[in-house]
Amino acid sequence: MGTKTLVLDAKQMEQKICRMAWEIFEKNHLEKEIVIAGISPQGALLSQRLAEQLSKISGILVEVIVIELNKDNPLSEPVQVSAHSNLKNKVVILVDDVLKSGKTLMYGSQYFLNEPIKKLMTTILIDRNYKNYPIKADVVGLSLSTTLQEHVMVVFGKKEAVYLT
Repeated sequence: MGTKTLVLDAKQMEQKICRMAWEIFEKNHLEKEIVIAGISPQGALLSQRLAEQLSKISGILVEVIVIELNKDNPLSEPVQVSAHSNLKNKVVILVDDVLKSGKTLMYGSQYFLNEPIKKLMTTILIDRNYKNYPIKADVVGLSLSTTLQEHVMVVFGKKEAVYLT
């Protein structure tokens, strides 16, 4: 692996996640309940953080669910969704850490096309602006112009940060 360039440190990541939660709240302030669906593994970690922030700043009841799919070959196996309550007429926020081509978000959203949801929003910590699929992020932590050869690495846990490698 080559050099690592720090893009966001832990404090900056926390600020981005807090601002993203406020933006989700602003766009859904009339809702009593929302579902945050994180794409495993990193999107699931981010969705937990967003849910915690939303619970601090609003009275909205937040349910977190996890989406599992094969990111390299999404058609090789069905999309798996953790147990959840009824999604009828609920807002679903689909979350992942990095948006590059849009493929993962596109396949992650597939499950919700068969559910009677009210609205589907997408939320991304880092948008790399290289979409090959017709999908956009409704809430973005940071837009980052990179080369296709560069890799964005999001680290959650004790030493949180975002790196460009």
